Amino acid sequence: MEEEAIVRKFQKELNSGTASLVVLGLMARSAEPLYGYQIAKLLEELADGRLPMKQGALYPVLRSMEANGLLESEVEPSTSAPPRRYYTVTAAGHLMLERWIAIWGSTREFIDRVLAVTETGGHHEESTDV
Repeated sequence: MEEEAIVRKFQKELNSGTASLVVLGLMARSAEPLYGYQIAKLLEELADGRLPMKQGALYPVLRSMEANGLLESEVEPSTSAPPRRYYTVTAAGHLMLERWIAIWGSTREFIDRVLAVTETGGHHEESTDV
């Protein structure tokens, strides 16, 4: 497999694993309901214009999170444009975000430990004594 293809595959896998956390985290910080394009633009701003996921990948994430009760939505008609679906985080979504943040923190710490050992070329051996 070509090097760039391997990198793209890794980025795609990483994005699919973190997209819901990122979207839910952004939504929870918002004081008002947001629609898909708005969410994509806010994420792009936070990524300094280098959003690692395609905007089209956002909509399935929003639908899935709504189906799981983490978000709720309301469609608002528009006279000048197609209707927009505005999303807000539910109480269950706020609770799940707290759990996901804790999981992310422990996962990040683990990965950082593994990569630190890799960078130093050292071996990290845990005692197996009980």
